[in-house]
Amino acid sequence: MIVAFSVQPTGEPSDPTLVRELADGSDAASVHDAVAAAVRIVRESGLPTRTSSMFTEIEGEWGEVMEVVRRATEEAGRYGSRVSLVLKADIRPGHEGELDGKVQRIEQVLGGSEA
Repeated sequence: MIVAFSVQPTGEPSDPTLVRELADGSDAASVHDAVAAAVRIVRESGLPTRTSSMFTEIEGEWGEVMEVVRRATEEAGRYGSRVSLVLKADIRPGHEGELDGKVQRIEQVLGGSEA
């Protein structure tokens, strides 16, 4: 399965030891630090993954993918008193490598190669 998900904490950090470090030009609404913490969890999982400006995609078996999403959401949750999780799943038993395979098939139809 492939899961595309996005997490966004709001409110004051629930972890009192956490100090937010906002980059130059960022305001208090920025969540890049929380998202980076969540993406770190995903990447350390060892599962195939891709991150874009809006979502992180992860591919694997149901249990392992959902466990990583849970852990990433909990990590992002440290940065706020509440967290919003948006999740979309493509559940296709018996298929692997679709994180790249789907994009490659689109690029073939368009007559190009994956960028």
